[in-house]
Amino acid sequence: MMVGAVVVAAGLSSRMGDFKPMMLMGTISISQRIIATLKQAGVSRIVFVTGHRADELEHHLTKNGVLFLRNPDYRSTDMFESACIGLGYMESKCDRVLFTPVDIPLFTSDTVKTLLSGTAELSVPVCNGVRGHPILMSSDVIRRVLQDSGEGGLRGALSRCGTEENLIEVADRGILMDMDTKEDYTALLEYHNSQLIRPAVQVAWVKEKIFFNAQTALLLSLIDELGSVSRACKRMQLSYSSGWNRIRTVEEQSGICLVRRNQGGARGSSSSLTQDGRRLLHAFERYEAAVRQASAELYRTMFPEWPPGE
Repeated sequence: MMVGAVVVAAGLSSRMGDFKPMMLMGTISISQRIIATLKQAGVSRIVFVTGHRADELEHHLTKNGVLFLRNPDYRSTDMFESACIGLGYMESKCDRVLFTPVDIPLFTSDTVKTLLSGTAELSVPVCNGVRGHPILMSSDVIRRVLQDSGEGGLRGALSRCGTEENLIEVADRGILMDMDTKEDYTALLEYHNSQLIRPAVQVAWVKEKIFFNAQTALLLSLIDELGSVSRACKRMQLSYSSGWNRIRTVEEQSGICLVRRNQGGARGSSSSLTQDGRRLLHAFERYEAAVRQASAELYRTMFPEWPPGE
């Protein structure tokens, strides 16, 4: 079952007086922290919807293995329109999709895993009786949201979608902590600094050099989806030459032809994964998921209480 996530980061950050998506939380930005949390929980496809300072944010996240969609009308529309851009893209590609604004960065991977462990079509985390983010929606719920008028924003659309909300109580104050002002940001920093250490695993295949990692897998997945190396690179904010360099490196190191160029026709040239390329991609995705799960289990066993004294 494919699980995706939509992170809306198109707003002007006017109340903050700074550009929220790139503000630091520890040594990384809040955008990077959300990505790390989602990936730790096993989310395979993450889309950022950008608008204000889009070029800057997309460049900032280029190496984080996420996709970018833009809301060109971010100045005159609210978050619901940005949400619909991301959800509309994900509807046919994922069975379930998590949604969160970028300014709620401290929910935990355990909360995400708890949401994903259920089977409800619409799940909302709750802490001390208050609803928070991320929200988990099925593709059917997304379809109904996309048909909604948008009155009352996403929450209003969800209340009219005809699916009962599954409210899941979690002991995670991070689901409630947004950052609209400098005071909010200071409170988030204090909370962040008190959180427990967590494991983070990056999986790669190596021969003479690293030739296949999560970014390579994402590139191949997009080529398979879009039928174009150029369009896949653009979605990742990766240069066309860099994309082909990645492909050639894998082919040289693995001895497998990954991408087939299909020439000509009325619609121009296109590209597709070979059968071997698709098998290699799926094998890596299964392997990466298994390694992350094993790492989490080992961490819980070997470090049941860390740091000491907590």
